[in-house]
Formats: sequence, structure tokens, C-alpha cells
Amino acid sequence: MNLFTGRAELEAKPSVVHQRETHFSWLRTRMSVERTLMSWVRTATALIGFGFTIFQFFERFNQMPDVAAARSPGTARAIALGLVGAGTGALFIAILEYRATIRYLWGPEFEDIAGVKSGRQTTPALLVSVFLGVVGIIALATIALRTARG
Repeated sequence: MNLFTGRAELEAKPSVVHQRETHFSWLRTRMSVERTLMSWVRTATALIGFGFTIFQFFERFNQMPDVAAARSPGTARAIALGLVGAGTGALFIAILEYRATIRYLWGPEFEDIAGVKSGRQTTPALLVSVFLGVVGIIALATIALRTARG
């Protein structure tokens, strides 16, 4: 039995045909793992974006004429570093959890239920997560270096 996954056909084991309910439960679990990772991507995007925005806003605000100097000028930078760091760190933890769960689901224990002989380990959700993690590291470095100079 062949399964069409959108990119390539995977050959299903004949034993899965009789276990459709468990196979579809496995598929729902697999898609749930993807949705969870994408939820973390949305959360990390918000944290990284908001942290970088706070940093840029207060840096530009302090450069405006007729604006009094801040009482504690490092507070905005500390908050920005915290938000960007929290978003980036949470994303990398989510990627590690995702990889561990995917390895478990594609393991020999679920081979008959999964219905396929091998699984694609790199998904679009994982690629987006890694890309956003790199963006978070760059944003963190940018804020930290601006803090060191300023």
C-alpha cells in the first residue's frame, strides 16, 4: 500500500491496513508535535521581536532632542536582552524536545503503527525554528554589542 505524503510516496506495511485507527492516531500525534513546535515558534517570534523593538524604541527615543535623560538607562537594554534571550532559549529547548519526540515516534516501537519504513526527520517547522533561532542569536548579539559600546 502506498501513502502519498505530498512530496514522495512511502510504502506502507500491509499490517497497518488492519490497524487504521491506531495508524491515524499515530498521524494525529505526529501532527500535534508539529503544531506544538510551531506554537513555540510563534511565542519565540513574539518575544524576540518585542525585545528588539523595545531596545530600538528606547535607543531612538533617547536620541531625540528635548528629551530628558533616563533615570536608569540600562533598564531598557536589560529588558530587551531578557526577552530576546528568553525567546531564543525557549526555541532551542523546543527544538530539542521536538527532535526527541520525533525520534521516539519513528522508533522501532511504533514501526508497525506508523506504517512506513522510514521517516523524514527534517520538516519545514524544524527549518523555520532553526532559522528563527539564528535570527534570535543575531538579535541578542546586536543588542549586547550595542550595550557594550554605549
